[in-house]
Amino acid sequence: MELLLIRHALPVRAHGGSMPADPPLAPAGEQQAQRLAAYLADERIDAVYSSPMRRALATAAPVAALHELAAVVDDRLAEWDRASTEYVPIEELRAAADPRWQALVAGDWLSDEDPDLFVTRVVTAIEDIVAAHPGGVAAAVCHGGVINTYLAHVLGRDGQRPFFAPNYTSIHRIAAARSGERQILSLNEIAHLRGSGLPTGLFDRD
Repeated sequence: MELLLIRHALPVRAHGGSMPADPPLAPAGEQQAQRLAAYLADERIDAVYSSPMRRALATAAPVAALHELAAVVDDRLAEWDRASTEYVPIEELRAAADPRWQALVAGDWLSDEDPDLFVTRVVTAIEDIVAAHPGGVAAAVCHGGVINTYLAHVLGRDGQRPFFAPNYTSIHRIAAARSGERQILSLNEIAHLRGSGLPTGLFDRD
């Protein structure tokens, strides 16, 4: 089967007060999500899955709608910072030389969730999606940490720090064989954002 791991579109900055921050998409993020859906409109997609977080759900919705599917919410696809009371897009942290950016670069874990448990839930969730669609195509809209974690697993890098920065609405394709082999087919596909003037992510060009 073919698996498409898709990072959510650009969200707004959010402060949740005493509650976890769960921001919606920014206006530019809504445009990114529509462009993603149009880009995938002619491809076969048998199922769409989503993290329960608002930025992922709003990105998955137009993709699912164009394929006349209902997005299946899987709580295990949530990001490692789901309990944080603040959400700041990572490119803003980098631009401000925020200590949290420095911590991420250093590989420090900035979550209340145990990193080993995070790896286990992410890998188990994605392997369950793979198992549910033999011979098919499934898309899972999730987060940069989730994508990094699963691709690290495929590459035999479990437990190592994130090794690349997925762009907003980027597509990462994996071929998954029934016999257990996994092959990365593409990383960071963003052809749908080229020439749009929309931001792409951490290493966006001016």
